[in-house]
Amino acid sequence: MLISRRGGLLAAACSAGLIVGLAAAPARAETLADAIALAYDTNPTLQAQRSAQRALDESFVQARTGWRPTLGLSAQATYQEVRTPGGVATGFFGQRVFGPQEANAGSTTLTLTQPLWTGGRVGAAVSAAEADILAGRENLRRVESTVLGNVIQSYVDVRRDQEALRIRQENLQVLQRQLDESRARFEVGEITRTDVAQSEARLAGAQAAFSSGQAQLAISRANYAAAVGQNPGELAPEPSLAAILPTDVDKAFDAAEDNNPQIRAAQYAAQASKARVAAARAERMPNVSVQATLGYRGELDPYVGSDYARNVTGAAVVSVPLFSGGLTSSRIRAQVERNNTDRINIESARRTVLQGVTQAWNQLIAARANIGSTNEQVRAAKIAAEGTRQEQQVGLRTTLDVLNAEQELRNAELSQVSARRDEYVAAASVLAAMGRLEARNLTPAVPLYDPKANFGKLRVTWGWVPWEEPIGVVDSVLTPKTKEKPREPAVPLRGPAPATP
Repeated sequence: MLISRRGGLLAAACSAGLIVGLAAAPARAETLADAIALAYDTNPTLQAQRSAQRALDESFVQARTGWRPTLGLSAQATYQEVRTPGGVATGFFGQRVFGPQEANAGSTTLTLTQPLWTGGRVGAAVSAAEADILAGRENLRRVESTVLGNVIQSYVDVRRDQEALRIRQENLQVLQRQLDESRARFEVGEITRTDVAQSEARLAGAQAAFSSGQAQLAISRANYAAAVGQNPGELAPEPSLAAILPTDVDKAFDAAEDNNPQIRAAQYAAQASKARVAAARAERMPNVSVQATLGYRGELDPYVGSDYARNVTGAAVVSVPLFSGGLTSSRIRAQVERNNTDRINIESARRTVLQGVTQAWNQLIAARANIGSTNEQVRAAKIAAEGTRQEQQVGLRTTLDVLNAEQELRNAELSQVSARRDEYVAAASVLAAMGRLEARNLTPAVPLYDPKANFGKLRVTWGWVPWEEPIGVVDSVLTPKTKEKPREPAVPLRGPAPATP
């Protein structure tokens, strides 16, 4: 698999020599939704985060085991030899014997322990585990948003660089015709050698720019292969994101505060640390449990089963911590400060997210303005380039004027392509800051990964006993409960992709 993937990345570099499109393009153009769906299913970063989340789900089961019974079996075999100086020893019944005295014994004990009340220790641990799991789901959403953002950027980068390479190729063809025309006019004495040299210099510069464009396209294709999992084919125009973008920045701020995974993860982290404060305080509370033991003891050699003594005991155990040397108080103070840190981190995350929304929104506004400006620039540059060529034919313009006009037109076209790419990336950044850059919005038809499904399977697993539920209710009376915040409903994209202007 590693060899095939490496081969795919090398193919991305080698295929940079393709100038316009692909020689073996598929029958149907690859869409952005196709790329997102493939990355959503196969991206290793996203897959690893899902695996980490499933491991985190197990902390809920591990915490609940504090309410479940434990059963242990212990066995012991002993041998004893007593030697008295002088060769005389006293037997077990007071008689005097000569030589060493030997004895052996064996015992087996089966112990069953059932906690009844832990003072809230286990209840707080369960609440903390639930909050940690919810925070992990938000981190999974954050990783998903990052991965899909990389897919979108690599997609539009490839399309930008393909279009830029096409523009540079057209520029090469125009400059080559201009050079041929300059040489022909020089031969008949209409222009000087300087005009020919100017055409040759511009053509050489265009060839260098074309080579740089090939290299940039190869880089973008490699980035695409790394993010999506396969090399890009013929890429269809990306769909408009207007359906899930807010109409003004205030709505973006509101959505980010409610739905951004970074803020929500910080809030759940604060809930988890609050539960751990309760767990630390519960260390001062009594612990109540019942215990039953069954034991057998007798001589191993010679073994006579009927001679073994059986011992059956049942006990109710109440343990009360009285003095820990200040350890419990220190742990409580430490957990309180950690909770203070987590509550402060909520505000820090909120400010960071709002800063990101502001930056992305202003980049979006600037990119949209650039699109309008570059469209006008391209329109005017085309008129100017055509007029300059016509004026040159009647002797009103020089060769340098024509070359400059062509250069301005190509620069305007390249700026137009870059502005469209920047606008789309900025829109995706706004969605990421709002918490909407998710597969459920971008590819609603694709089966989605549900982290709650794995968690639901762990509610009743090996080791579960029916009486742990009432024990848990009683034990959790005084502990804080984890509260899951509602999420924003899905806002899926609709409608076909718009045609490229």
